[in-house]
Amino acid sequence: MTATTDGSAGAMNPRAATATNPTDTTIAAEDVLEAARRAAERSVEHLLGRQDQQGWWKGDLATNVTMDAEDLLLRQFLGIQEPSVVRAAARFIRGEQLGDGTWATFHGGPADLSATIEAYVALRLAGDAPDAPHMARAARWVREQGGIAESRVFTRIWLALFGWWKWEDLPQLPPELMFFPTWVPLNIYEFGCWARQTIVPLTIVSAKRPVRPAPFPLDELHTDPDSPNPPRRTASAASWDGLFQRLDKALRLYHRIAPRKLRRAAMNNAARWIVERQENDGCWGGIQPPAVYSVIALHLLGYDLDHPVMRAGLASLDRFAVWREDGARMIEACQSPVWDTCLATIALADAGVRPDHPALVKAADWMLGEQIDRPGDWAVRRPRLAPGGWAFEFHNDNYPDIDDTAEVVLALRRVRHPDPSRVEDAIARGVRWNLGMQSRDGAWGAFDADNTSPFPNRLPFCDFGEVIDPPSADVTGHVVEMLAVEGQAGRPAARRGIQWLLAQQEANGGWFGRWGVNYVYGTGSVVPALVAAGLPAAHPAIRRAVAWLESVQNDDGGWGEDLRSYREEKWIGHGASTASQTAWALLALLAAGQRDTEAVRRGVSWLTGAQRADGSWDEPYFTGTGFPWDFSINYHLYRQVFPLTALGRYVHGEPFADRAAGLKGA
Repeated sequence: MTATTDGSAGAMNPRAATATNPTDTTIAAEDVLEAARRAAERSVEHLLGRQDQQGWWKGDLATNVTMDAEDLLLRQFLGIQEPSVVRAAARFIRGEQLGDGTWATFHGGPADLSATIEAYVALRLAGDAPDAPHMARAARWVREQGGIAESRVFTRIWLALFGWWKWEDLPQLPPELMFFPTWVPLNIYEFGCWARQTIVPLTIVSAKRPVRPAPFPLDELHTDPDSPNPPRRTASAASWDGLFQRLDKALRLYHRIAPRKLRRAAMNNAARWIVERQENDGCWGGIQPPAVYSVIALHLLGYDLDHPVMRAGLASLDRFAVWREDGARMIEACQSPVWDTCLATIALADAGVRPDHPALVKAADWMLGEQIDRPGDWAVRRPRLAPGGWAFEFHNDNYPDIDDTAEVVLALRRVRHPDPSRVEDAIARGVRWNLGMQSRDGAWGAFDADNTSPFPNRLPFCDFGEVIDPPSADVTGHVVEMLAVEGQAGRPAARRGIQWLLAQQEANGGWFGRWGVNYVYGTGSVVPALVAAGLPAAHPAIRRAVAWLESVQNDDGGWGEDLRSYREEKWIGHGASTASQTAWALLALLAAGQRDTEAVRRGVSWLTGAQRADGSWDEPYFTGTGFPWDFSINYHLYRQVFPLTALGRYVHGEPFADRAAGLKGA
């Protein structure tokens, strides 16, 4: 089947993606090298021009319209609507609507029921009439999919806040969960940090069951307005899903008989937990959803809008807004300055920018100032481990992440800083923290160690996205690469990580990408790490990875992978060529010693031909992942930093080639 310009499935050949710059079958190496040099120079100039005066880089982080819809619903719930904000948000939401009246969650993706419902409700709040053509098309499609009753739990929670859905027909999560010790299944620390931060405030909301008067009915979104809450489908009693459905029924009964003192104590405990984790900028975890639910939960417990915690929380939400030139207002689910800055530093250094360049020194200074020196939730499982990691966002001291820490260390190693002892101390603490966060199986997750319980994902409440944080190949690859650069590839911890990676290789030769799309990302993360750790290019695992990447190269010379690869095998490694994914494939091939091959030359030619006149690349496709399939991300800086890194390594060779640790017997 063909990958069309919008990423949808066609009829014949999945490799025949849209060709931005079709290339000849044979390309002169000298011409490619010269084009790569020129493209890298333009890209360096473009990227240097985007650095903030404080030293950081940050691209927009685009997700989907549920962020914007829920922002308007929050303002409606709290009674703090601002006409200018409502108009700007509605303009953005309308601009994302597809021709059939629906909304998708990623560019070129299929219509999504919950996103369409939330966007529709937000536009009604903004004043769009239900009989307007764009609204009528959306409502008709929602009814055809089963209506509100078929939407996910989080969507129905938002509707329940206004009486558009019954609280008693929602799954239960009682605040008494806060009293569960860490050895009890389903305690809050068995959830991934992003889910934990969301679930704790939602236990308060679920217990309080507030209803604000709805400004209008939503009969047009029900298949039968007289019976809007039909019974949900039940699973087999003998299955895990059936067991958890029975548990949910028991929790519904408990809600009716819960002792008042116990419930009040549980909610107060949850409130303390929330307030203690509020960041200095007022946000929670540096991400929008926990902040939204925390504000609602605290408000329900009596925190008025002028309370310092609430004022700071609401102010932090405003900082997630991106105002566009056309007057539209987009809400970022998160902001990625640490991640963007370390990747930009790596890209510039690998492209030949001198290590003591003022821009790199300024970036290093900023990153050094962002290192976290106090424990967070990760210390529940690692109480004796000293802090030293980096987070993803501007403010998120509670949840540093292993991936950022590894990449920051790799970035700092590329900078010649005027205070080398300061850099060495920071790197030592970062490496020590990452080593201490290794899971029992030898690999690394993103935020926690051994966050692998099978139970949280089974809860009826958790029907959207991944709610645990198991080890992944991409994060483990980055940590192994960091350890190799630090001369520690021979340590037992690194060798266990390497063996885990080798065991996780897919039958096709690639690796699954947890935090990027998808097998191209995983493979582009793992191969450079294994080679840096000393595996030779002739190693069978490297040869299989190279063969797979060559087999999925598009006819135009680039690489792409549609997000549907998380669900449909036919999309694995297939999709329209993108700048970031082409770069990931090239990073793997270059690390594997394939620089002088036709596949690499064609890939480099695609990158140089796709570059815009200002040195940047365009990329409408979503190549980042929050939750595989369920929540996708378009990191606007990916399209700049990864192509520059790949071009830089093509022109200048592999960084740290002299540091490879011999693992010939692996």
